[in-house]
Amino acid sequence: MRFQVLTIAGHAAHPLTGELGPAADRLADIVETGVVAEELGFDAYAVGERHAGSFLSSSPTVLLGALAARTTRIRLLTGVTVLAVLDPVRVAEDYATLDQLSRGRIELVIGKGAEKGHFDLFGLDEDLQWEYQAEKYRLLRRLWREEDVSWDGRFRPPLKDVTTVPRPYGDRPPRVWHGSATSLNSPELAAEHGDPLFSANAIQPRQAYARLVDHYRERFEAHGHDPRDAYVGAGSGGLFIADTTQEAIARFKDYYEARVRQTHNPRLEGRPGYNTPFRTIEDAVADGPHLIGSPQQIIDKILGFHRSYRHDLQSITVDASGLSLPEQTDQLRRFADEIAPVVRREAPTTLWQEP
Repeated sequence: MRFQVLTIAGHAAHPLTGELGPAADRLADIVETGVVAEELGFDAYAVGERHAGSFLSSSPTVLLGALAARTTRIRLLTGVTVLAVLDPVRVAEDYATLDQLSRGRIELVIGKGAEKGHFDLFGLDEDLQWEYQAEKYRLLRRLWREEDVSWDGRFRPPLKDVTTVPRPYGDRPPRVWHGSATSLNSPELAAEHGDPLFSANAIQPRQAYARLVDHYRERFEAHGHDPRDAYVGAGSGGLFIADTTQEAIARFKDYYEARVRQTHNPRLEGRPGYNTPFRTIEDAVADGPHLIGSPQQIIDKILGFHRSYRHDLQSITVDASGLSLPEQTDQLRRFADEIAPVVRREAPTTLWQEP
């Protein structure tokens, strides 16, 4: 198993105290967490992209550029790049630049995003989100693999003999994962192109995500790809480690349940992937994707994910827990020392093996 730290750069008032720190401090903390993640031996650090709601991640390329300058080894991912609302030419240029700056450490996770508001913001029709995604990805693939590209599609002006610059680092396109949360469209697109899949595994019950992963693996092989190359990543709810599960519940209960109330959106009631059904911390510990409890409880839960998904990359999030930066660092250190070595041994993978 490989391990990633993810931030979507949330910037909402603390649900219990109402405190909200300066945006500049929040962004600085995100970069510092990436530096710490590298020091602790995590394999990847990911920055999300949101264009609506209480987030500071509308420009992930800027944050990833800062991270590229402060790190040397850790892979830098997105989580996700909302390709459906973006121009593939600009995406090709921006992320190839980051790929050069980081000397080949950039990988994209593309998806339609988990916020409804961004389609209106960019003047796009939400009903066409999957058509946008598929067409724009096919163009992005060509721009990174070919020179003098000529292309004509539905959603942007045609191209004639275009070569985007810079080219990807080492003339090898960055790996692209497909973020999958609720629909079979992303698993299907990933399988068609022989790309890896990244299951959100963040809000819904486990069986909802297992259905998407199973479909991906079936279709990956049906498209003629070697099933050994069907890499899968999985997200998780927030991380909170304590010496015992009872202590974790006692310490984190008020924050967790206040945060659930704060983020609940009645307008999206009944739509999967938006509101968590795990309203109490006891439900979250027992059945949710959240990693809350003792080190052994969290080890058991991740290995339970692995039995369902057979995944290669596990993502964790510490900055949605109401903890200070030193407390988040302590959580990452405990994860790296007490949890990661056991799971790596029990769930080996060939992902990111050196050739």
